[in-house]
Amino acid sequence: MSKLVIVESPAKATTIKKYLGDGYEVMASMGHVRDLPKSKLGVDVDHNFEPAYENIQGKEDLIKKLKSAAKKSDTVYLATDPDREGEAISWHLAEMLGVDKDKDNRVTFNEITKTGVQSGMAHPRKINMQLVDAQQARRVLDRIVGYKISPFLWRKVRKGLSAGRVQSVAVRLIVDREEEIRAFKPQEYWSIDAMVAKQAGKGSDKKPFPAKYHGQDGKKLTIKTKEQADGILEEVLQNPLRVESVKTGVRKKSAPPPFITSTLQQDASRRLGFQARRTMRAAQELYEGVNIEGLGAVGLITYMRTDSLRISNEALADAEKFIRATFGSEYALAKPRVFKSKKNAQDGHEAIRPTMVELTPDKVKGSLSADQYKLYKLIWARFLASQMANALLDTVSVDITAGRHLFKTSGFTVKFDGFTALYVESSDSKDDEESTRLPALAAGELLDVKEMKPNQHFTQPPPRYTEASLIKELEENGIGRPSTYAPTLGTIQQRGYVEREQKALKPTALGEVTTQLMKEQFSDIVDVAFTAGMEQRLDGVEEGKTQWKGVIRDFYTDFEKNLETANKNMDGKRMKVPDEETDVICELCGRNMVIKHGRYGKFLACPGFPECKNTKKLVQETPGTCPVCGKKVIAKKSKTGRTFYGCEGYPACTFVTWDTPLADNCPKCGSTLFRTNGRYKKVHCLKEGCGYEAAAKKEKEEDA
Repeated sequence: MSKLVIVESPAKATTIKKYLGDGYEVMASMGHVRDLPKSKLGVDVDHNFEPAYENIQGKEDLIKKLKSAAKKSDTVYLATDPDREGEAISWHLAEMLGVDKDKDNRVTFNEITKTGVQSGMAHPRKINMQLVDAQQARRVLDRIVGYKISPFLWRKVRKGLSAGRVQSVAVRLIVDREEEIRAFKPQEYWSIDAMVAKQAGKGSDKKPFPAKYHGQDGKKLTIKTKEQADGILEEVLQNPLRVESVKTGVRKKSAPPPFITSTLQQDASRRLGFQARRTMRAAQELYEGVNIEGLGAVGLITYMRTDSLRISNEALADAEKFIRATFGSEYALAKPRVFKSKKNAQDGHEAIRPTMVELTPDKVKGSLSADQYKLYKLIWARFLASQMANALLDTVSVDITAGRHLFKTSGFTVKFDGFTALYVESSDSKDDEESTRLPALAAGELLDVKEMKPNQHFTQPPPRYTEASLIKELEENGIGRPSTYAPTLGTIQQRGYVEREQKALKPTALGEVTTQLMKEQFSDIVDVAFTAGMEQRLDGVEEGKTQWKGVIRDFYTDFEKNLETANKNMDGKRMKVPDEETDVICELCGRNMVIKHGRYGKFLACPGFPECKNTKKLVQETPGTCPVCGKKVIAKKSKTGRTFYGCEGYPACTFVTWDTPLADNCPKCGSTLFRTNGRYKKVHCLKEGCGYEAAAKKEKEEDA
């Protein structure tokens, strides 16, 4: 053995070993091997913020093996992930193993394919200390914020809490949105909606089509009351309905860019219902390498932590060739479409794309897990669509008058589907653009009214954030970086600051109280602009514009004074987290029980403590009954946080299912009906021997 290559994960090691062959030993560091100590601050704030790194506990045997292998090798290549974190791991390994940091022994792979690995090995370089220092700056800054503020929160709110440079801002955004929702006062408004049709003898297409009231005397009008709506309707019906104008056109719809980390997480959340951690876990597996039948271990996508929209010339050429061969030349572009990355993007990596476009999702489906396949299909389709021709839509807009009142309708038909033949972009908001097919209409012709009625509406509060919309908000405000979104979302939920209701993120009472305290005592830490400015300064370290310890020093000077002031302000005070009252009655004393938080999660407790010490498990009931024994079906959580359903009579009755119990009963046997939760939903009966099933009512899932 003469050459040792150290990567981060065993899966990556297996794939790379296949391409390097004999003469190379490939080992995995299993992530970081050194870090700041767990039991203390580990940063000498009095001596230029020098970090005191130590070997991570539990990795003694691994470190011993790595040292032994390094001693036996003529050359050690450090091939950890191609980002800040990976660069820091390589630096720590070099320090630990005695590897010469002035030699070209750092290699990176943007993709784990034969070409990618050979290219990386052919271009070794020195460890980039600017990247290392950028990681150290973030690590030290996060440690100072966490270790200095967290004990303050333990004393003033509750033990076990934590604060963080990014997580505290994320919680604040969710809390602020909840306050907006509570403060929102709905306003009444009315619409007048009509179904109209061509008159008899005016052409063959008599199918009714919708039209909406717009205004009067050429101006848009908001109808605020029923009386106003009724008055307008009465006046409208006294006049003939006439086509005032018909405008036609062609609208060009451009393809979206390939994925970066944030947009991949957003789209996977909207389309697949994946939480950010689940998305990144599947993406990591696809990048590191999957055993594909007939090919062996191969990395299917490029590196998944990136905010750059750059695509290599080779990949663009491969995409064009595939599009021409598969869809036809009319779907290909005359020249590649280039997307501009945002201002602060790091351009070290490409956007997320398939490493080999010819490996279609269908070709590799049999070798992938369900999550891997769904995510690969999304990445593959989005990348190819980004290099396909624009879609063209024939549009029509029609103004319809009734005296001085104006109605409008519009629609479109697809003239050329372009990239939408493969991929249609999802959105956080409702798409008001209805694909209404309109008959041929001409200015001056009269229309028949088939139906016309006023409808009451109320303005809606801003929606709660979902993981998708929160990631978008963080990114647009310059908070965090591609590697931080998933762990941040995980942390704020694990700490109990935020909980999910379906897809929506809702602050808990604990999250609101903690955020209130942070706003009052550490306003900079939860200030969006301050945090974004700090992110830019940390980026400056990576770009070599500033020295990392200087950034920490500037921050700490004010932070230390802030911490001292906060301790004085809160001396002898404590914030109370209000209990959430339930409708469960304590059978010992008759009070309404409240939800408490313990070391093992939530439970029910009597508010009469210490006089009444009654506690119960917190059970989330459903409208369903057990198809086996007839008792109630309750919702439960798996170890991974996924909801499943089981009989409340467990362990005497062992009925469990992933399917959602409904309030509806089976028309065949009267038992509870359940709805499957996959992409193609169905309603079925789980009563043994029944066998009833039907297609589920179509539900349009939309992110708030």
